[in-house]
Amino acid sequence: MPKQQLSPFGLGHSLTRYWLEGEHVTDSSPTPGAIRFLLNDREVRLDKLAPTTTLLDFLRIERRLTGTKEGCAEGDCGACTVLIGRLLGDRLVYEGVNACIRFLGSLHATHVVTVEHLAARDGTLHPVQQAMVDYHGSQCGFCTPGFVMSLYGLWLSKDNPGRPDIEKALQGNLCRCTGYEPIVRAAEAVARARPDAVFDPILSTRETVRMALTAMRTEETIAIGPAEARLIVPGTAEALAETLETHPEATIVAGSTDVGLWVTKQMRPINPVVFITGLAELQGIEETDAGITLGAGVSYSTAFATLARRFPALGGLLDRLGGDQVRNMGTIGGNIANGSPIGDTPPPLIALDAVLTLRSREGRRSVPLEQFFLAYGKQDRRPGEFVESLFVPALPEGEHFAVYKISKRRDEDISALCGAFRLALSETGTVTAARIAFGGMAGTPKRALAVEAALIGKPWSEETVTAARPAFDADYQPLTDWRASAAYRSLTAKNLLLRFFLETTGAASQLVRFEAAE
Repeated sequence: MPKQQLSPFGLGHSLTRYWLEGEHVTDSSPTPGAIRFLLNDREVRLDKLAPTTTLLDFLRIERRLTGTKEGCAEGDCGACTVLIGRLLGDRLVYEGVNACIRFLGSLHATHVVTVEHLAARDGTLHPVQQAMVDYHGSQCGFCTPGFVMSLYGLWLSKDNPGRPDIEKALQGNLCRCTGYEPIVRAAEAVARARPDAVFDPILSTRETVRMALTAMRTEETIAIGPAEARLIVPGTAEALAETLETHPEATIVAGSTDVGLWVTKQMRPINPVVFITGLAELQGIEETDAGITLGAGVSYSTAFATLARRFPALGGLLDRLGGDQVRNMGTIGGNIANGSPIGDTPPPLIALDAVLTLRSREGRRSVPLEQFFLAYGKQDRRPGEFVESLFVPALPEGEHFAVYKISKRRDEDISALCGAFRLALSETGTVTAARIAFGGMAGTPKRALAVEAALIGKPWSEETVTAARPAFDADYQPLTDWRASAAYRSLTAKNLLLRFFLETTGAASQLVRFEAAE
């Protein structure tokens, strides 16, 4: 059992005092070598902690906060949804996450909010909870706390959500009883009649929390546990480089949407573990006319607005990566660094000619993204290196770009294959440049060089596309697995080229351009 040191909530500068719902609390000095975060209205300090301890186990076993449920233990069902408040710069942002795959080591200087915190002390339900009662949004009740927390996250982030906003917010929550419609009606009712004066546990303490989390921030490296079960939280990117030089075998954890399953499903050892979730230096987004630079720690949710505006096709894709909880946790840098052949972001980023910056104690080096993936499970990342940032060049005016995600479910499902197409045409309609990349078709995300060669220099016509389709067989020899057969993958990839042609020529008005395919 991890050793806990609990103190009243509200940590700030020396001798500063705060008030929280009538409770008088006093500052105390920080504890070296401890993970510190706020849990509802209390501060938690952990100086003995296994690096693979999940937030869900801590809440249920250690704190007896059993409103947070375990359904799938893989970030799929949403029954374990809680909110995490974190600082982006000086801004405090609350996001729903899956507690079942979120490790405690990633929570330093955050605010964890569980369903137990929503109601007022006199038992008055929060409007989101009351709407679930009034509109019969719960039957067996097992999934209800997760739905409530997802809708509460929407309540905090959007004043007047429409049905598309509600459906997007609930992508990561599964229910086997209600059929979802009563839950959606409850959310719509709250949006229509949002009370002007209502107790809200976050809105009423937002500035206090922001100051408390700011005070918890540190540039000192936190290290807990013996060598065989070491947990490390670097305070700076430089400290991360130093840590990896000393521990090149370490597992780097950002969003844990993949690594979490290594622990909960595969029981894989991942020690020592280096948590980079809170590294502000990896959270930046820089936008210029030349393109966009994303820090490796930027989440899908944080990157969405910028990427969707500059590359509309990516907006449709990102909307289908997991549910909100996964998008709030998962990072684009992590999706690249783990090298999965079915990761959804590498194909479009390869088509866009993205470039990685890798960093170590020796310095930095740039690698074109398509060259980063060497073989299945092997990337061009030397011992001690980590992905620091990603540069995505701007799409030249007039070029065509589309992304297609093929999966059994439209939402919250792993791709059978994902294809990205980029095309430049001359004034006469001749293909002057083409970049095509697929995931799920090989042991790595991979370009279709033979298909590209079959297109370049030819008129952009159905005849050209038809003649180029057999070139896919030279580029890819896909495998058969439970997601799709090799024959299905091969035929689908060829058909997506035809779809891209029809969309870019306007020959199929029923197709929606720049929308990720089902």
